[in-house]
Amino acid sequence: MSLLVVGLSHRSAPVSVLERAALSADAQVKLLQDTVAADPATEAAVLATCNRIELYADVDKFHAGVAELSTLLAQHSGVGLEELTPFLYVHYEDRAVHHLFSVACGLDSMVVGEGQILGQIKDALARAQELHSAGRLLNDLFQQALRVGKRAHSETGIDRAGQSLVTFGLEQLASGADVPGWAAGRTALVIGAGSMSSLAAATLARAGVTEIVVANRTFERAERLASILAETEGGTTTARAVRMAAVPAELTRADVVVSCTGATGLVLTADAVAEAVAGRTGEVAADLADSAAAAPAALPPTSVGTDENCPLDLASVQGTPGFSVHGEAAVAGMDAATLEQHAAWVGEGTSLREQGREHDAGGRPGPEADAELIAALAQAVATAGRVPEYRRPEPVAEIPRPAPAVFLLDLAMPRDIDAAVHRLAGVRLVDIESLAEASADAPMASDVDQVRRIVSDEVAAFGAAQRAAHITPTVVALRTMAADVVAAEIARLDGRLTGLDERQRGEIRQTVHRVVDKLLHAPTVRVKQLAAEPGGTGYADALRTLFDLDPETVAAVSRAVDNTDEKDRPA
Repeated sequence: MSLLVVGLSHRSAPVSVLERAALSADAQVKLLQDTVAADPATEAAVLATCNRIELYADVDKFHAGVAELSTLLAQHSGVGLEELTPFLYVHYEDRAVHHLFSVACGLDSMVVGEGQILGQIKDALARAQELHSAGRLLNDLFQQALRVGKRAHSETGIDRAGQSLVTFGLEQLASGADVPGWAAGRTALVIGAGSMSSLAAATLARAGVTEIVVANRTFERAERLASILAETEGGTTTARAVRMAAVPAELTRADVVVSCTGATGLVLTADAVAEAVAGRTGEVAADLADSAAAAPAALPPTSVGTDENCPLDLASVQGTPGFSVHGEAAVAGMDAATLEQHAAWVGEGTSLREQGREHDAGGRPGPEADAELIAALAQAVATAGRVPEYRRPEPVAEIPRPAPAVFLLDLAMPRDIDAAVHRLAGVRLVDIESLAEASADAPMASDVDQVRRIVSDEVAAFGAAQRAAHITPTVVALRTMAADVVAAEIARLDGRLTGLDERQRGEIRQTVHRVVDKLLHAPTVRVKQLAAEPGGTGYADALRTLFDLDPETVAAVSRAVDNTDEKDRPA
């Protein structure tokens, strides 16, 4: 087994990189085809979700495999290899198995314990099977990962550690309030009709929204989802489908908007959302310029007009209310030498005489006054060695924002909703990036440790089974060769001992077969045990060498086993 996985996820890359590297369905198909066509890889599968892109392959060379898979990921994602490489992780053999099993159990999810990843793993396997890029190794691996994930959810309380990304997102929209209480009586707009959008619609229906409007590029899929929602027994939610062209009008009515499409560009721009809020409330929503104006004003430019050669880190203090880059607060903590450099830099800007005044228009001391102050401080610091730390002023309280009129949940990757919507008044946006930040502080359930033990046990069992399976064709070829030798010797004996009756011949055949079976039993059983242990893959080679087995015979047995597995494998 030479399993290799190369990928990136929310744990290794910022959302901006994941967004750019997201693979469309067509790109995933092309990536699989190119991977199996590459020299080091014989099998391939792609696991692409909203917060991870992973390429699994069976390779015969580790370093060549890493290089090839990384290059293919860069080519098909559209992100340059040099830019993508720092965010890639690599797992090999047992570590790769451990990684996928952890992913299947929800341990590596943005929301720990969420079960939706199982459906995404199942889809990845189905895609690889359809394209015939998954052979025996990846079929066994992904099917076992699904079983391990189901075991973790059934035997532990991992579900209590987290929930689906949809539920977590709705909880963030509700700002910690009870989701059913928050959602009751609201109108929801769901953009997209895929698995994530369908889950969101069903969750909102269970939460008690009054109406769900489904919009999708393929209208028939929107109709189908709306029909399913409307036919839910015991439900009080009405549902209807609209075309994508109707989304702007529906935005003016919707209280909650969930978007998860496969679009490569924005579905909702900040301007579109602002117009919808204005149309809903009858007031003009604060646009980006208004939001910027409402924020605390930046400090005016200094009289020097440039930060060239300034010994002070301007970026660290200019955004702090109440600080002048020339004044005492800015130089707190400086040593004497740095103070002298800073005083000289300030004095070179412009003089008090040139300005004709001692204070600027805002009533603050001019640069010459600042320079004199700094010079005095520099003299005083000769005894103390450093200016005492100056207490920074209390931060200015944030200007209250109006209560949200529209709640937006963006579960797409790349994003469907412009991130600038965060700055619009009357709107609350939760997207993948904000979910990642929120999930970092989510508490871990005690059941997580139990799931980790399950994963470790399953990884060991899977590795042993794969290593044992690796030697099976060699053992079968050995027994086949022994049977051929026995048959040839009995045929020769039959020709020489013509006076034996059938009973006597039968006794001789059974005796010879028993002798050969007893001689082969102990070594074949033992070699399977040894091969199942870590590092036991070399025993198959030793067996072939000791008994001079034909490699083509072993390969033929292996192909026959794979064909049998394929026939027995459920569709």
